[in-house]
Amino acid sequence: MAKKQPAKTKKPAGRKPLPPLKEGETRLLSGGNPQIAKGYGDAPVQAYIEAIPGWKQDVGRKLDALITTAIPRVYKAVKWNTPFYGIEGEGWFCAFHCMTKYIKVAFFRGTSLKPVPPVESKQKEVRYYHVGENDTIDEKQFVDWVKQARKLPGERI
Repeated sequence: MAKKQPAKTKKPAGRKPLPPLKEGETRLLSGGNPQIAKGYGDAPVQAYIEAIPGWKQDVGRKLDALITTAIPRVYKAVKWNTPFYGIEGEGWFCAFHCMTKYIKVAFFRGTSLKPVPPVESKQKEVRYYHVGENDTIDEKQFVDWVKQARKLPGERI
């Protein structure tokens, strides 16, 4: 009696992985979020912001300017196609990411901020602040959250 051959398994249908980015290259992912190479410092964050399409680019510039004004020596990086802000050696306190209809600002210790940012997260301490196309950023409140967040233990990512 012949041995039974194992059934061939089909690979799941799906998209082919995207080729790796070359230095300085960007592409848009779903929701209009730029895909950009990981990097540390202001230059990768500015490259990310320049790659944001439409109205979200102005919001990205505004958020970056508010964070930089609130914390003049803020440490910046782009990781996972997201600008991160923190204190070098102490961890990250916030980040933002482009979604389809808004920009999502994450405060990693958001539940410790007063008042707590309005949008809940599945992660215990994280809270979000969303900025849509026709929204006005409450600059005073946002800067206050940034200053509070900077004083909390940073996230090690």
